[in-house]
Amino acid sequence: MRYAKTGRLRFASHRDCARAFERALRRAGVPMAFSSGFHPHPKISYANAVPTGTSSEAEYLEIGVLEHLDPDALCAALNSSLPDGLRIVEVVVARTSDLMTRLEAGEWLIELPGVEPADAAGAASALLAAEAVEVERMTKGGLRRFDARGAVVDLVECSGVSGRSESVVGESCAILRLVIRHGTPSVRPDDVLAALAAVADLAPPIPPRITRLAQGPLDEDARTVQDPLLPDRGESTVGS
Repeated sequence: MRYAKTGRLRFASHRDCARAFERALRRAGVPMAFSSGFHPHPKISYANAVPTGTSSEAEYLEIGVLEHLDPDALCAALNSSLPDGLRIVEVVVARTSDLMTRLEAGEWLIELPGVEPADAAGAASALLAAEAVEVERMTKGGLRRFDARGAVVDLVECSGVSGRSESVVGESCAILRLVIRHGTPSVRPDDVLAALAAVADLAPPIPPRITRLAQGPLDEDARTVQDPLLPDRGESTVGS
């Protein structure tokens, strides 16, 4: 399943969203498969949960069921049971077992209210020209320092293309399109923003609005992210 997490639900934690999905599956009467053992739980697998506070149009999960279900009917039943802000975009019958490994990269949209597009474009160019840019992030294991530049596949200012160069308050609003390669350590959009601050002193006066647009196989030549569900539809992905 591909689902979206938008609106106020972007502030919900991954665990909160997981509980909402489990309740929706029960309400919809989906014949779930369960794990074995003393504490059986429904077979649900989530992939690369988006950071709390970030919107997404491309989250993925897999469920195990006991019988064949019509994808469109399942999609409608779940959407009628989910809260506003969580929406199933598409349901596909799994014909492969490697969905998680196909999520090689993510595409993001970063809106920067109060930032001039030209300043954002210059900062993006400075970051791409750098060989490495180290940033720090607090993790469960303590403060960690790592290179944020190596995971960046593409970074462009695109407010003129999208036609959304003005914010809701009439101020300038730069818009960055970012493609990040998944890896270890995981580099997030806020890490890239920290890298932009380091190389070009780019400091948005207003908190940015971040949306994940896509996840999937990475087309290195085009610097784009492909649809990860193509193999389950019987189609081939780019480069496969």
